[in-house]
Formats: sequence, structure tokens, C-alpha cells
Amino acid sequence: MIKNYHYSSLEIPVSYTVFKNPIGLTGLIASSTGLLRIVYKLSNEDSMESYLLQSTYGKATKSSSEFKELIKQFLKYFKGDLKRFDVPLDLSLGTPFQQKVWKKLTTIPYGKTRSYKWIASAIHNPKASRAVGNANGKNPLAILIPCHRVIRENGELGGYTGGISIKRFLLNLEKGN
Repeated sequence: MIKNYHYSSLEIPVSYTVFKNPIGLTGLIASSTGLLRIVYKLSNEDSMESYLLQSTYGKATKSSSEFKELIKQFLKYFKGDLKRFDVPLDLSLGTPFQQKVWKKLTTIPYGKTRSYKWIASAIHNPKASRAVGNANGKNPLAILIPCHRVIRENGELGGYTGGISIKRFLLNLEKGN
């Protein structure tokens, strides 16, 4: 369930938490309307607080209880027991084009891949493969918006903001390997 909200400023109050999972320590940041950003590869909880201090978000409040259900969903996903997340998403960090790409990414079935070219054609902009790749790289909600399922037309993995090893891990997880 995706909600589009455009704030006049990113100075919005957010809540956050940090949790451990198979790809490392991960931070979750939510606005009042939905999950806003996922931060991977945190070295410790202090690094999440440093990230928040350097961001353009407003007041940040730590809240473990607010994220309990989402963390349960993540842990089920990493066990291979969850194929689709059920959480409101706040896409306000993206441009209209990025939001269009991100919405299309959510239609890629679990365990399947699509090419950058396929995404570009699916959003009725067939020459925008490179722009689709750039939008993937700006995806603030990786895994929930499954940009890891986008590969090059020739079958190569392409890039991934979290690193190719994480992309390969996620694709193998979804294929049951």
C-alpha cells in the first residue's frame, strides 16, 4: 500500500528503530504516513543516530513498538516465509518519475526478475532505461520496493546500492537457493 505525499520541506518528524537481520544491522525510518527510508549496513546503533543528525528530517524519535510488525515481516521474508510486505510506504523522497518507477517495481513478482528496459517500457518511456537505473539507485525502500529484482537485459545483475553480494543474496533467497 503506497501513499504519495509531498511535503513543502523534509523537516518532518520521523520515528526510527534499528534491527539485526541476515544482511546486517538495518535502520527503519517512518513519517506519520508510512515507511520513509531503510538504512542498510549500519555499523552500530550510534551510526543510525549519526545518519539521522546529518539528514534533513525533523525531530527523530526512537520507537521500537511502532516497527514490531514490520520487523516480524522482514524476519519472515529472510526465512523465505513472506513474499509480500504489508506496510504503508511514504514515497515523498522521490521525484514524480522516481515514484512512477518505484511503483512499477512493486509489480515484479517475488522470485522473478525484469530488465531496466522492461521497466522503462512498462512506464511508457521505452528509451529511459538509464533513468530507470538511476531511479533504482535512489530507491529509499529497497527490498520493500524490490529494485534487486531488476537486472540487465543480458542477464547480468547490474548495480545495487547495497552491493552486488546483497543483491545476489536476495535473488537467491527468493528463488529458494
